[in-house]
Amino acid sequence: MKTTGVIIARFQTPVLHEGHFNLINYVRERHNKVVIVLGVSSVKGSTKNPLDFYTRERMVKKEFPEIVVLPLADCRDDATWSTNLDGMLSITFNNEKCILYGSRDSFIPYYSGKNEVKEIPQTSDFSGTSLRDQICDKVMDSEDFRCGVIYAYYNRYPSVYATLDIALFKDDNSKILLGRRNSEGKWRLPGGFSDPTDNDYESAALRELHEECGPVEVDAMQYEKSFKVNDWRYKQETDKIITLMFSCNYMYGEIEGADDLDEVQWIQLNKITAMIENNEIVDEHFPQLQFLVNKYCKVLSSK
Repeated sequence: MKTTGVIIARFQTPVLHEGHFNLINYVRERHNKVVIVLGVSSVKGSTKNPLDFYTRERMVKKEFPEIVVLPLADCRDDATWSTNLDGMLSITFNNEKCILYGSRDSFIPYYSGKNEVKEIPQTSDFSGTSLRDQICDKVMDSEDFRCGVIYAYYNRYPSVYATLDIALFKDDNSKILLGRRNSEGKWRLPGGFSDPTDNDYESAALRELHEECGPVEVDAMQYEKSFKVNDWRYKQETDKIITLMFSCNYMYGEIEGADDLDEVQWIQLNKITAMIENNEIVDEHFPQLQFLVNKYCKVLSSK
């Protein structure tokens, strides 16, 4: 029985490079029927997998119109992925015998299916990652380039950006630290965006506190509540911000406005409501501060 050559790859590059051509031609020389299976990431649009299946399929078809190109979704479990691959090939090609091909650092160590596997000798050293790095900040003056940017943004999942707000208390929760930017003139809680390098939101909140208020010593961060933020930058956008508010108690250390804050000041918690009414607080922090007033002022009045 004649066999079908199946290439398992990703081809996450703007063009097929020499390594891709070597791989495809190697298999074409050995099989009349060639199939390319392109891995599809569960993350929609990323630096690792920026191109969707349709874009890569057209790239391959432009150079090799006769080759069948199929998508295969990534899986958490390698055994499940292997079963899915075998099942797709068996159903699509009516139980034809397939030989799977991959190059160095390919799918081969993760595959546990029933088909024969062959590793193609590496004839040159091409890296999709290095190629993407070379062009990631290159701006091109063409309609196709601009269309591509628009296509990319329209075909990503809407994002929720996580931010942190920190309520730093002292004097038995009767005073709270607020900051102010000179360009804004209104008071706000210290805080900012979480970062992929943060281990958790508690450590992210502490990092933001130190960045904006100095290396102050506080006790453990306590989660208070989350809020969808009506941030002016995202009012007309599909993407939105949800902030997580943490509270902690001041222990010691010099406090000084830094980073995004030009000034910090201790404010009596029972004055916050009047400051909101007098428009002295940024709109985005109304809900957080009103929540803190309702929670902690009641506790203070009951003592």
